[in-house]
Amino acid sequence: MGDREETEEITDSPNEWVAEHIRQYLATGGRARPGMNDLLLTTRGRSSGTLRRTALLHVRDGERYVLAASNAGADRHPAWYLNLIANPDVTIQIGRETFPATARTAAPEEKPRLWELIVAAVPSYRDYQEATDREIPVVIVDRAS
Repeated sequence: MGDREETEEITDSPNEWVAEHIRQYLATGGRARPGMNDLLLTTRGRSSGTLRRTALLHVRDGERYVLAASNAGADRHPAWYLNLIANPDVTIQIGRETFPATARTAAPEEKPRLWELIVAAVPSYRDYQEATDREIPVVIVDRAS
């Protein structure tokens, strides 16, 4: 997201459960939920331009991070997903390491294999897909070079 981000304030998720999860993640260096592959994703608000941070589960696919834009099975995409569609330059925090990255929606030919990786790690994502008519996007995040 560039040098500007270092001095900009980051706004955490308005969802109190997620905001508390972010606080715990930061306080523990990413060890707030042992056994869970959590990360912090910061996007730029598509309308506001504000930096927005959320906590998400991820799986690894080689060097890539894979996310499900599930919104817990809601009938609308999560705000973080809409933000990265508008601006794919994001910041990821894994543990105490923070780095710039680029996010994109998995292409139709990539999605089935990646979706199975997600569901194998967190079976409840299958329930989220069954709860909505919306096709849950899979997002691939690559560390910026």
